[in-house]
Amino acid sequence: MDRRDFIALGGVTAGVAMLGRIAEAEAAPIQIPGGQVAVTVPNGSTLAWRVVDGVKVGHLVVSEFDHEFAPGLSARCWGYNRSTPGPLIEAVEGDRVRIYVTNRLPEATTVHWHGMIIPNGMDGVAGLTQKRIAPGETFLYELTLRHPGTYMYHSHFDEMTQMALGTVGMFVVHPKAPRGPHVHRDFSLMLHEWSVKVGARRPDPNEMTDFNVLTFNGKSFPGTEPLLVGKGERVRIRLGNLSAMEHHPIHLHGLNFKVTATDGGYVPESAQHPETTVLVPVGTTRVIELVPEEAGDWAMHCHMTHHVMTQMGHVLSMVGVDTRAVDARLARVAGTMTMGQTGMGNMGDMQMPVPPNSTPMRSATGPFAPIEMGGMFTLIKVRDRVAGADPKAWYAHPTGTVADKASSAAMQRDGIDPNRTP
Repeated sequence: MDRRDFIALGGVTAGVAMLGRIAEAEAAPIQIPGGQVAVTVPNGSTLAWRVVDGVKVGHLVVSEFDHEFAPGLSARCWGYNRSTPGPLIEAVEGDRVRIYVTNRLPEATTVHWHGMIIPNGMDGVAGLTQKRIAPGETFLYELTLRHPGTYMYHSHFDEMTQMALGTVGMFVVHPKAPRGPHVHRDFSLMLHEWSVKVGARRPDPNEMTDFNVLTFNGKSFPGTEPLLVGKGERVRIRLGNLSAMEHHPIHLHGLNFKVTATDGGYVPESAQHPETTVLVPVGTTRVIELVPEEAGDWAMHCHMTHHVMTQMGHVLSMVGVDTRAVDARLARVAGTMTMGQTGMGNMGDMQMPVPPNSTPMRSATGPFAPIEMGGMFTLIKVRDRVAGADPKAWYAHPTGTVADKASSAAMQRDGIDPNRTP
């Protein structure tokens, strides 16, 4: 074998070794110490890492794409790796990470690592700490993750437009050593609000007051995936809010919890107290932990009532209006009618066509009747056993445990007169 053959063989061997190293690195899942569980992202994904010389390397591509909020409703949005929110970035305290950001938007952008303590030049504020990432350019952010916690990332150039169109995501840094009781399941939910006019193909980034599409991880109910958990398990839910204008009081039915952390750090155990609703202000994260005691399909939703309405539910109130004269005129126009004079609760039962690219008032059919809620609404499905449980199946209530019409015998027994005047 001459020198040229030796060099060529050495190059092939090195190339094969490099390919093997890259392939192995790309396939390797994140290793979380101390038996901590990885974060589940309902309706979402987690950023893939490639390990190069001990450094975790990831790639975010910000671009425009079609996004479905709920069946029948989609829009042209902006986001990372063709999703909004972008993929969860998940790492461990002490990791060094390199995150490449490629800009395929029609304008410049940057990425800000919200809540993280990092070198000033990596903070991502256009004009202040770095140059803009021009269309077609790729920038590199290199961070050493010294502080565990639940953080976010988002554009910090033309934020009103870019964040309103979806350039947001979550960033979780696990501690090297577990904190507090062992957690069996860990979920990440990004809260967001949008203005998508009926029939429109793009969210309105200039809206400040009338947001008609409210989402968990970019989805409105019934497009939201449920959180499937076991009775008696300890569950962590990480909530982040990068809505344009509004805070969200997230309420859980049939469960109570404690706030264990914010994007500013961990809450000392002595300062934790039980709640059933947590306010998540704009630009913050809140981490809650809970242990379900009762099996069932439990609602989890924003308690601002307009935030659990479908897009078509945001109409003018007609309660108490005498519409007989208007109805007589509308009778001459096929397919038109007035609605809501006696409230909105029965409107979801009407089988009516809806305009293109809009959500009907009937959001989903439940086990008993239509569920008259949409938007920022999802389900926590608590089961006695999670293994083999179907996340799409409704809870089978034991006999005699469902509220129902009171019998005459029961009312007579308990001295209840339904005809009495209060």
